[in-house]
Amino acid sequence: MLPNIIFCTAVSIAILTVALLTLFSPVPHAENPNDPWLALSLYIQQSQVPSSGTKRVAQSSDGALLFHRKLTQGPENTSPVIGKAQGFIIPVQHFAHSAFNLIYLSFHTREYSGSLSVEAKNFAHKERGKLDVVGGTGSFAFARGFAVFTQIDHEFFHLKLHLKFPNRSHMIP
Repeated sequence: MLPNIIFCTAVSIAILTVALLTLFSPVPHAENPNDPWLALSLYIQQSQVPSSGTKRVAQSSDGALLFHRKLTQGPENTSPVIGKAQGFIIPVQHFAHSAFNLIYLSFHTREYSGSLSVEAKNFAHKERGKLDVVGGTGSFAFARGFAVFTQIDHEFFHLKLHLKFPNRSHMIP
């Protein structure tokens, strides 16, 4: 008889605990669709010809793309450099969902200091693609959103970022 009383008491306390936690737990902050998006437009350009003491990163003929390029404010070669873009992409069919397909954008300007990680799922040799922003650091801490990647020519790309920041009452300047 005593084991039955202990069992029923334990089950009752467990049910009461779950009910109380459900009632008094803080509600997670849902993402508000009216929160403002931060839109950035920048360009990815091939770095200038390296000096004799610098190694140049090249593409692999096996389909993997390893790159190191500069980020600029405008499409001209004389536009101010605002950071760099580095990445490793395997645009082969069976690697379409690989975790290695990442573009890492780092910013070094007066307004923005930090980095963004952009995931290139379903990346193919297309002139335009939509990529996912999966996080960031510094000014871009915990950023989420998407990036529209447009190829202008063989060594020149336009990147339009659309970013949201969770649990922020204000946007970065």
